[in-house]
Amino acid sequence: MELRVLRYFLAVVREESISKAAESLHLTQPTLSRQIMELEEKLGIKLLNRGKKNRKVTLTDEGRLFRKRAEELVELADKMRSEFSVTDGLVSGDIYIGSGETEAMYLIASAATELQIEYPHIRYHLFSGNAADVSERLDNGLLDFGILVGEADMTKYDYLPLPVTDVWGVLMRKDSPLAEKNAVSQKDLSEIPLILSQQSLSTNELAGWYGGAFGESNVVATYNLIYNATLMVAAGLGYAVTLDKLVNTTGNSELCYLPLVPRLEARLSIVWKKHRGFSKATGLFLQKLRCLIQSTP
Repeated sequence: MELRVLRYFLAVVREESISKAAESLHLTQPTLSRQIMELEEKLGIKLLNRGKKNRKVTLTDEGRLFRKRAEELVELADKMRSEFSVTDGLVSGDIYIGSGETEAMYLIASAATELQIEYPHIRYHLFSGNAADVSERLDNGLLDFGILVGEADMTKYDYLPLPVTDVWGVLMRKDSPLAEKNAVSQKDLSEIPLILSQQSLSTNELAGWYGGAFGESNVVATYNLIYNATLMVAAGLGYAVTLDKLVNTTGNSELCYLPLVPRLEARLSIVWKKHRGFSKATGLFLQKLRCLIQSTP
């Protein structure tokens, strides 16, 4: 299966039209149609539904899965090309970092900023997602590094503990009765509608603190990243269990944040696949991060 054909397929999906994709690719429509049909024949599955009236192209169920894999392969190929590119002997390249929402990214940003002064041709690409998303992209070679929060399976990764911790707590409206407290207890959580991150539902340390499964509580919504969850909190839907310092609750904000009691901290690590080779850029970044961590009091 040629990478070129995968790019053709993705162009058709993006344009939702074979004729428009052919135009963007500078191909004739019959040529592109033949390439897509040959791809379907080789796979033995139908990838696209071809509309008769408006000629709009949509994905089949198999096509949706194939698109995801095609995007991963094309992205990986582009990443490999970038890693081995050399510009007049200068250190260049791309560094791909995945993370959930955490203040630890400030440490990563500091290392990148210092390295950028010495090597201005290095570029950084950030991917935001929960631990499962980050781990999947690490395993598939689409990320160089991942920031994992709390407990994680480290058997397939090398890692470097970060000298920062996040604190679990609850985001709520300032006019909430709970806002008058200094912290939120397990009993408090059992009596209110909860908005939980998908990661918190699978985090053993948080479940251990709670003393049972969150699924048995009044969970009214789940979220992947915190921004949209803040809108639900502001609208009065419920209380979001989240990490501290992710949402600005100062000034005119109608929201406030209270830590859990007993206090529950989440440790963080930067991880990378075992036995992987580093490009010059990624090796320099890790070296810079190590130096920054060692100098952190």
